[in-house]
Amino acid sequence: MLVATLISAVFAAALASVLLRTTPREIARERLIEAVNAVLPQTQCGRCTFSGCKPYATALVDGVADINHCPPGGNATARLLADLLNRPYKPVDPQFGVTPAQPMVAWIDEEACIGCTKCIQACPVDAIVGASKFMHTVIAAQCTGCELCIPPCPVDCIHLRPTADVPRTAHSAS
Repeated sequence: MLVATLISAVFAAALASVLLRTTPREIARERLIEAVNAVLPQTQCGRCTFSGCKPYATALVDGVADINHCPPGGNATARLLADLLNRPYKPVDPQFGVTPAQPMVAWIDEEACIGCTKCIQACPVDAIVGASKFMHTVIAAQCTGCELCIPPCPVDCIHLRPTADVPRTAHSAS
């Protein structure tokens, strides 16, 4: 019993030491990063030059990135970021890509698909299903339209379409 109490006391002291090292400023920074990340579209496309939305959110909060680097989020997201971070609004910079006029999703011409799996490997949100040497298809409800699956396709059978134009298949979420 004494040993268990002693172990609990040591553990509590270690935990308190860790918690006390986290300053209110660090806590506020982490909360702001989470708030900024929540505003971003979660496409994980990398167009902003960061590996995903969370690293971009961190760079925004740390002041090493500007609010206008997210084409998938568009100007509406840039406005929200400007308000959230108390910065002047700037429209999305075209050097980071074109802001789509409407939500887009990838579509695979299944008759042309050779089943190479390169698109599956490129998809950051696992929206493409299929097996090696069999056709693949896109789960439209999960696709963010990031375009990362298009360049690796050796037969150019992947195209972006407005979400309303993508045919619903058995693999599509209802």
